Amino acid sequence: MGTPHAPTFGLDTFGDLERTADGDPVHHAVALRQVVEEAVLAEEVGLDFFGAGEHHRADFSISAPDVLLAAIAGRTRRIQLGTSVTVLSSEEPVRVFERFATLDAVSRGRAEITAGRGSFTESFPLFGLPLEQYEVLFSEKLELLVALLEEKPVSWQGTVRPPLEGVELFPKTEDGLALWVGVGGTPESVVRAASYGLPLVVAVIGGSPEQFAPLVDLHHRALEHYGHPSRPVSMHSPGHVAATDEEAREQMFPHQAESFTRIGRERGWGAYTREQFDANAGPTGSIFVGSPETVAQKIAWAMRTLGLSRFQLKYAVGALPHEQRLESIRLYGTQVVPRVRELLGVQPADF
Repeated sequence: MGTPHAPTFGLDTFGDLERTADGDPVHHAVALRQVVEEAVLAEEVGLDFFGAGEHHRADFSISAPDVLLAAIAGRTRRIQLGTSVTVLSSEEPVRVFERFATLDAVSRGRAEITAGRGSFTESFPLFGLPLEQYEVLFSEKLELLVALLEEKPVSWQGTVRPPLEGVELFPKTEDGLALWVGVGGTPESVVRAASYGLPLVVAVIGGSPEQFAPLVDLHHRALEHYGHPSRPVSMHSPGHVAATDEEAREQMFPHQAESFTRIGRERGWGAYTREQFDANAGPTGSIFVGSPETVAQKIAWAMRTLGLSRFQLKYAVGALPHEQRLESIRLYGTQVVPRVRELLGVQPADF
């Protein structure tokens, strides 16, 4: 697969909580203000996209990404602002459109939505939704959101909400809203995205990016089957950049291990080990950690392997300190991304 001209580079965060000197998590309000500062730095160092992921649990601070992105919009001028992801299954598509159309207006056309089902299910009981409708909730709400994005009167009927008859939403956008679909690796999700002609964000958080090549190929073939033009594909993966490979790994590992072990206890997994970390941090693994050169080489390889249009580094990992996150962002923007472009032989995207 060939890499398209002018690929773009972004960051993703869930608003993870660093710890105080006493070892306690910082207040959620502190974490949210840190995310704003991290996004401002992302623009300053020339990055193209900043994504905020929606969660509804104690270890992440971002439950209302559109509100947070609006705050970031007021501090930035160029960087694209989106979600990583909007948990559409437990959202109301009408409100999603209205909120992101508002964000698009105040950011002067920089808003994006990435719709997904999320990695956690806390939002289902929180909003009174049955888990047994996991699949139908997402499929019907995606269908409705796609229709709403045409910004024409919509008549729609499904099983998960009352029907709409000739409904028109406001505010209108000036140039339309970008919608991506985030997937974790199921062919059905890939084909569904392609059936609507939507671009794809592949979450690669374990194993190797190479394992996702058949899904990306399926997306391209399904787009052709449904009569849609080629659409971009992005990849979301965790990582951390520091001056040297050893420093980056030693900074990231304890926070990755603590976070994944905690989540593993909820899901019946074993403790996260150094062996798992080192395997995924290797040349073809899912963790993009190391010196600027190491991370750049790996990103360039992944972009060539999957034919990516965008790479999104999930830079905030567990209780990784804010100052180390800032330094990682600085190195990613000033050294990693220019080196990736050099390796790929492409110029920066023109905004």
